[in-house]
Amino acid sequence: MATAVSSKHFLARFKDLESAKCSISIQPICCRQSFHIFHHVPIQQRIEAIDWLHAQHQLLPRCFFSSKSRRKDDDPLFTDFTNGNGHAHALNLVSVAGIGSAVTFRHIHQFSYSDWKSIKRFLSAKCPLIRAYGAIRFDARANISSEWESFGSFYFIVPQVEFDELGGSSMLAATIAWDDALSWTWGQAIDALQLTMSQVSSTIVKLRKEVARTLILSNNQIPNKSYWDLAVKRALQIINRSSSPLIKVVLARSSKVVTATDIDPITWLACLQVEGENAYQFYLQPPNAPAFIGNTPEQLFHRKWLGVTSEALAGTRARGESKALDLQIELDLISSPKDHLEFTIVRDSIRRKMEAVCNRVVMEPKKAVRKFPRVQHLYARLAGTLRSEDDEFDILSSLHPTPAVCGFPTEEARLLIAEIEVLDRGMYAGPVGWFGGGESEFAVGIRSALVEKGLGALIYAGTGIVEGSEPSLEWDELELKTSQFTKLLKLEVPSREKIENLGIIN
Repeated sequence: MATAVSSKHFLARFKDLESAKCSISIQPICCRQSFHIFHHVPIQQRIEAIDWLHAQHQLLPRCFFSSKSRRKDDDPLFTDFTNGNGHAHALNLVSVAGIGSAVTFRHIHQFSYSDWKSIKRFLSAKCPLIRAYGAIRFDARANISSEWESFGSFYFIVPQVEFDELGGSSMLAATIAWDDALSWTWGQAIDALQLTMSQVSSTIVKLRKEVARTLILSNNQIPNKSYWDLAVKRALQIINRSSSPLIKVVLARSSKVVTATDIDPITWLACLQVEGENAYQFYLQPPNAPAFIGNTPEQLFHRKWLGVTSEALAGTRARGESKALDLQIELDLISSPKDHLEFTIVRDSIRRKMEAVCNRVVMEPKKAVRKFPRVQHLYARLAGTLRSEDDEFDILSSLHPTPAVCGFPTEEARLLIAEIEVLDRGMYAGPVGWFGGGESEFAVGIRSALVEKGLGALIYAGTGIVEGSEPSLEWDELELKTSQFTKLLKLEVPSREKIENLGIIN
């Protein structure tokens, strides 16, 4: 079914400053003055943001972010930590898709406080829908491989044109930012927006959340099984040394899948949404770059005013085929000494880091099982009150990387990862999300993939190594975590005859 979204006269209305919904003038660093204007047009129909994004004919850069659904029982603590501002999202924002960039923040150096301040300069609590979406590398000190070059060490954009999917309606919005001190004038900003708007499609077709069957031409794991076994044994040797402080290290793997036909990252992500309850979906693609997509269950933090929450997830089991089997697997997970150790390391580390920047921190539940369509994990929720909103940078930089994606102690685990891993994680396992004026939210970029036309996909997964880990079981866990991607593709490995028919082998 096709739907038309009216954007006629949208740009003309934007040219009149008085008609702008929100305009802000900020006195920024170095006494420069910048301006940021946001204008929106309501649509009395709910249209999925991912369908709108798919209709935009590969306009770049582009982004998509969908928060996991917040049920009433998900936030029993959060409203107690918001200084009286714990009201629900007034617009019931479900997901956001954006194209173009009103302003871009990218660099190869490690994300710093000054970078955070530069982003916040373009945001305002008076205009909460102006947000900077992006991601940060897992380890900025590691060398950047070619597939991640366009992302730099961090990459954020304030979308030029965005589509907001609301609870019962939708909204088409545009943002322009200009700064004469940076030789980016109001006229140039308007011209750039006009160019983008001229390419925006107003016809939207409902996506079929199904990926066409295709052939795998190759499927290579980095590292392979033999190297993985050696890496896990090496990690266990260090963990088991009495003189070593290392308790846990998380090792990752990428699976390079090349298919006979290109994988459409937006369709792939739409399929992941079917499995997306209690998970974040994200899509980030700079110009001339692959698309980074993911369906991650793990929250890094959510801040609203001074209230901040975080989650601890660790330990993994498959779901059972029956209620009885699923319950048995759950009991095995919650009573496993190995998984309890891994979970406790993650939960207690997050608690200590939050206590360093929060007035008080509470946990509820302290240990439970969180179920997803394909897997289940041990889970805890933490909430606290920041001393000031400027502590947002501190909570981000202290919580990342969590022991769930790096290990414990953090620096010892990071150094071992740098020593023995043979892949560049890039933004995998790094913070993915958005900064806003009075609110920000970041997930941990796991259960993710890098997709590029003509080159297939790199699917990433990791698993925690602690005392008692077995290399073959950890490999099986990686297979389970990547299965949400591979099973959606309905892939099959072709025979030599099929490959010859495709002209792959002469």
